[in-house]
Amino acid sequence: MIKVHSTIEGPRVVGTKQTLKALNDGEVTLLFVARDAKPDVVGEVLRFAELNGINVNYVDSMEFLGKACNINVKTATAALIKKENGGEN
Repeated sequence: MIKVHSTIEGPRVVGTKQTLKALNDGEVTLLFVARDAKPDVVGEVLRFAELNGINVNYVDSMEFLGKACNINVKTATAALIKKENGGEN
């Protein structure tokens, strides 16, 4: 497992809905999933990532992932993406 630094920098999407869209669009280069996320929330994201050979990094909690993405809420998933358009910086 790759260690996540205090922040996830670069073009990214945050949240399951945005992550699924980016996966579907072929933009994801690295996926982050919180270990405490509900399986029914992240299941589709994980299946899509596995089918498409996307590396998945697990982090300890949704709270930690939210903080690493510089947002003030918990999040189950986030992803680094290939392009800057549409992603958060």
